Amino acid sequence: MNYYNHWAQLKALEVLEVLKALQLKSLFSTFAPMILESTICAVATPGNGALSIIRVSGPETFSIVEKVFFASSEKKLSKQLPNTIHFGHVKEQEDVIDEVLTSIFRAPHSYTGEDSIEISCHGSVYIQQKIMELLIENGAEPAKPGEFTQRAFLNGKMDLSQAEAVADLIASESKASHAVAMQQMRGGFSLKIKELRDRLLHFISLVELELDFSEEDVEFADRKQLTALVTDVKSLVDNLKDSFQLGNVLKSGVPVAIVGRPNVGKSTLLNALLNEERAIVSEIEGTTRDSIEDTVSIEGVTFRFIDTAGLRETADTIENLGIRRTYQKIEQSSIVMLLVEAGDGAALINKSLTAIRKQVQTGKKLLLVINKSDLSSTEKPGELMGSLKLEDNENAVIISADKQTGISELASLLLEQVNLGSLRNQDVVISNIRHFNALKGASESLERVLSGLSDSIPQDLLAQDIRGTLHYLGEITGEVTTDEILGNIFKNFCIGK
Repeated sequence: MNYYNHWAQLKALEVLEVLKALQLKSLFSTFAPMILESTICAVATPGNGALSIIRVSGPETFSIVEKVFFASSEKKLSKQLPNTIHFGHVKEQEDVIDEVLTSIFRAPHSYTGEDSIEISCHGSVYIQQKIMELLIENGAEPAKPGEFTQRAFLNGKMDLSQAEAVADLIASESKASHAVAMQQMRGGFSLKIKELRDRLLHFISLVELELDFSEEDVEFADRKQLTALVTDVKSLVDNLKDSFQLGNVLKSGVPVAIVGRPNVGKSTLLNALLNEERAIVSEIEGTTRDSIEDTVSIEGVTFRFIDTAGLRETADTIENLGIRRTYQKIEQSSIVMLLVEAGDGAALINKSLTAIRKQVQTGKKLLLVINKSDLSSTEKPGELMGSLKLEDNENAVIISADKQTGISELASLLLEQVNLGSLRNQDVVISNIRHFNALKGASESLERVLSGLSDSIPQDLLAQDIRGTLHYLGEITGEVTTDEILGNIFKNFCIGK
């Protein structure tokens, strides 16, 4: 038995390397012809401005650019050192199109992993188009959306999750979404996934060997160790999966529905939060008949505030449509901000809380905002707060939207509703729905492995579920992928990146 175990450990390492090699070979053989044959170009900066950058990448980069760029030093770019910048002119025959700077990068030390050149020209749209025309006439092809980053992935400069983070980084509009994208692009998420896959790969290789020796009744993979490993891996996978709720709202903004009866100050509060006259304010009830949305960044976190139609009984058909949309916005929001008046008193406010709870789904945060504190002459703020019947996940704050008092306290309370602990502790946070679905599939596969270990199912079924987990984890980083997946990911990139 000791001989078997020793031999199995050595054989497992061989199987492990073969598994990895097959994945990489399959991936490379699928896309290598595309990488080796074409040279692409694109304008990497949008619109017109002072300067523009045109990127060229591929095996014929230097020969193509040298046909249109003429250095002031009269030296060929192909003879220059990598990571250097050269001044010269782009010409069409004898006509000078522009004075430009060219930055040269040699494979594999470039963004794409290929020979690359970036041409910095003036930002005229005419100049950009003319340089692109010259490059295409001399053999380059217009780049498709995301093709530079796709080549970086296919050439091993980054994995698929890092490539997706490039698009998230470009689209980031707040400090928090920028931090999530940077963390992923630097490989924090990838390292977690690689660690999980490597731990499982070792055991799957031992289980696969048991299938080869099924008649010998030997057990290379210790079942207690495997159970402990799978339990640990599942816990890590579930933690990553659960972080999607935070990551998604940080990426797209935290949706906050402002609800309450008509004329309670919802539009005034929205204007105070945005610091601009975004919503129409009127003493006439039912002025807001549709939802109004706008965003504001609070300490790096984007909140999407939705001012909704006032909740009341009405015969007005249009207003009733707005009220129905209010309930829809409550369903779509992460935080429901119930606005009441301080003059209502504790009894009526508690009644409003009870009514709105019926519309707020489990897991959403309910924030009670007591407005018009400057007009109230009844209960003192301390007494009023002490009389409120708040439940878990509910908080309250007293403000005057008109006088803009208590707004900073409200902002702080909104931040508390968003659990930023994971982001501040620099743990991995996912924000991509594709990653969430893959992690969900991996978690379900691991649950089947644990159930199978408990029921002592045959090795072939056990191996199948472990393979399923490896497949889902591999989908995230691109070790397991298809043309369709890559097409869906990169089609939404901007051209030039």
